[in-house]
Amino acid sequence: MEKIIEKFPEVFEINGKIATKNLIKGNPVYGERIVNINNTEYRFWDPNRSKLCAAIKKGLQNIYLKKGDTILYLGAATGTTSSHIADIIGEKGIEYCIEFAPISFRKLIPICEKRTNMIPIMGDARKPDIYKDVGKVDIVYEDVAQPDLGEILLTNCRYFLKKGGYAMLAVKSQSIDVTKNPEDIYKKTIKQLQKELKIIETIILDPYEKDHMFIVAQKL
Repeated sequence: MEKIIEKFPEVFEINGKIATKNLIKGNPVYGERIVNINNTEYRFWDPNRSKLCAAIKKGLQNIYLKKGDTILYLGAATGTTSSHIADIIGEKGIEYCIEFAPISFRKLIPICEKRTNMIPIMGDARKPDIYKDVGKVDIVYEDVAQPDLGEILLTNCRYFLKKGGYAMLAVKSQSIDVTKNPEDIYKKTIKQLQKELKIIETIILDPYEKDHMFIVAQKL
């Protein structure tokens, strides 16, 4: 017997594993397991491949995602986390998926063709003018491997995040400075973000993601 617990709206725990309802039935994205329970199809969410899922497994209190939301996803890569976000926000939501690397972007396109609430945009997250037509969003989510990832988030929040909206950042300490202690990098990044955002939660993602912190903040 499968035990299903709704941890957050549209995010479930099934026998201890995190899952979302599959927006496109019968369609996996990255080889994840799919199960059908009471005529509802769920996709298991891998915390070793998704920082957001890792944060949920490590005790994230709220994901602030809901049906109908508009999301700006910086660093969508090949669509692992962004496809689960698409499941959560549903058909009436919109997720703008920004990706700079051509190889990753090519892999992202067919996923967006099936999940039509995902809009692929090839661009540099450091240059929001390129995708300025996105307009205001409910959440800015960032997962990029850049040394200036804190400034990238703040710049995009200034451009796009609604007042009262939420920002989520996966801090990759090794992308910022491999010579420094990750804890020092986390503290510096938090201090940087606090100049413009209210920090709500911080979670260390080990052992799922080594030397990573997940930050949730709000634009007041």
